[in-house]
Amino acid sequence: MNLTYLLLALGILLIPILLLFVKKTNFQQTIKFALPAAVITALIFSFCATLFVIFGAWVFNPAYVSGTKLWIIPIEECVFYLSSCLAGIAIYQSLNAFFPENGLDKFSLSMSNLMLGICIAMLFFAHLKWYSTVTFGLLFVLILYIEYLNKLRFSYRFYRGYLVSLLLFFIAYGVISSLPVISYQDTLDLKIGAIPFESHFYFMGMLLMSVYLFEWLKSKSKV
Repeated sequence: MNLTYLLLALGILLIPILLLFVKKTNFQQTIKFALPAAVITALIFSFCATLFVIFGAWVFNPAYVSGTKLWIIPIEECVFYLSSCLAGIAIYQSLNAFFPENGLDKFSLSMSNLMLGICIAMLFFAHLKWYSTVTFGLLFVLILYIEYLNKLRFSYRFYRGYLVSLLLFFIAYGVISSLPVISYQDTLDLKIGAIPFESHFYFMGMLLMSVYLFEWLKSKSKV
């Protein structure tokens, strides 16, 4: 039994736990929305990870996991998604509390359209690769829905939160890819360091879904 991946996943939880004690973030009041948002997102992305394993796009290295599985993926993967979503929401909420101005929101639609274009291009060039197809397909649907069908407006704040969360991303995914905890068998063969190009957008999709659910649950509580 190796606890490397589990300890990494649990270590990420230090971020939301610490921010709970920073009164100005108000995270202690919104954790009731963050938890279900993170759980739902973690379950959906765990299903995606299961597909990647079934179709041979991902291979988990038994040297770095405990051996306990949720069906065919290590339980650590589910914990990692849950802790990453909670940390991402906590960072998003904290930035909103410390920097409430929203003047740059007028540029968020342009950014979203750029991301939609990138997704279309990647789907065209990598439609035969499972990891690429699921990653960019899911992100495309999320951005399209949130920008053009959804009434909640938070895109600028999301992109800001995502950029700051990239520090967490590069640490966590850097370890995962370098050891490697996961070997990626079906990618574009483009990497930033040891991290596959697709993983940056996979993380974006995971954070976007969790932030959307977080905002949606908050909005429903006010009705």
